[in-house]
Amino acid sequence: MQYRFLDSISEIEASSWNALLKCQYPFAQHQYLSALELSGCVGGNSGWTPCHLIVEDTDGLAAALPLYEKSHSYGEYVFDWAWGDAFHHHGRPYFPKLVSAIPFTPVTGPRLLVRKDIHLQEILPRIYQTIAHLSKEQGYSSWHLLFPDDSLRDAIDSVDGLMRREAVQFHWMNQHTASGDSYRDFDHFLQGFRSAKRKQIRRERRRVEEQGLKLERRTGSDIRDSDWQAFYACYQATYLKRSGHSGYLNLGFFQHIAQTLNHHCMLVTARLNDNPVASSLFFFDEQRLYGRYWGALANFDCLHFEACYYQGIEFAIERGIQRFDPGTQGEHKLVRGFEPIKTYSYHWIADPEFSAAIDSFLVRERQHNGRYQEVAAAHLPFHRAE
Repeated sequence: MQYRFLDSISEIEASSWNALLKCQYPFAQHQYLSALELSGCVGGNSGWTPCHLIVEDTDGLAAALPLYEKSHSYGEYVFDWAWGDAFHHHGRPYFPKLVSAIPFTPVTGPRLLVRKDIHLQEILPRIYQTIAHLSKEQGYSSWHLLFPDDSLRDAIDSVDGLMRREAVQFHWMNQHTASGDSYRDFDHFLQGFRSAKRKQIRRERRRVEEQGLKLERRTGSDIRDSDWQAFYACYQATYLKRSGHSGYLNLGFFQHIAQTLNHHCMLVTARLNDNPVASSLFFFDEQRLYGRYWGALANFDCLHFEACYYQGIEFAIERGIQRFDPGTQGEHKLVRGFEPIKTYSYHWIADPEFSAAIDSFLVRERQHNGRYQEVAAAHLPFHRAE
């Protein structure tokens, strides 16, 4: 097997890369990663420099790992700012570092893509050794593997030197707790709520209608260019208002997605007097719905809940999608039926002293997050018997 690093995903044919994916997960597809590069959202001066690792043998492409050299920690959503500060305090550089992740996308999914005849347990140790060797050659402080799926996590547990970190997100499950069946419709979902919480959700949805707002969902080729333009205007307006700077993703990225991955897209548009005033973009595959980006041109009561959560739940029920991941953070999702679930990342620190200190911290952090998950679950709105 030959191991080599790529300066751009364009060096590999899309069909070869995508053939390694065993599901329809959109974010690891060649088209998604290519859209990030072609639009300039990664590469250049973005602080995300592609150096994807591929493995080849006599049968062609055997494995691939999205990999980036990072000069900062923005857009990762596994926060290691304190680690960087500790390095700096001791006079040692934390950047550059290596990150295996989908840029700006804190969504669990495949990270190390392997051909069907390749076993993860066999190839992962060599991947790890190759990255460690590169780090020592190029002076990278660390390697961070963010939001891997279950299959990769099982293989990682047998690799010494990779430290596990845990966090909590809130996901909606398409399963009635009492019967175990998928929900028939939104009202069926609400039947499992305690009365006061059920009334709250219905009141929020009613409030959106009372303001004269009308929402529509479009998927795939039904999403028009004007819809994409309206969404982008809302997305950037909200980013500027909240953070004072534009969003990580530019119009070119969304235009590429519209051309190559629109079959994985669902767009919600809110209109007032036929004029778009808010929009939310979702991705989906055969198993999951992913709530990703939202924006509004003005403030409306409860519209965020409707456009980002309730429309997504309705869509998932209609399509028989079993899980809805609405994005990071947000304890307000609990009372709307989103359950606390653990997410994972793995970290290798080249310096043994810092590695030991961080490993000790991660043990305490996992204990804290375990308790937090239990407390959060107690605030779910479902009947106590369920």
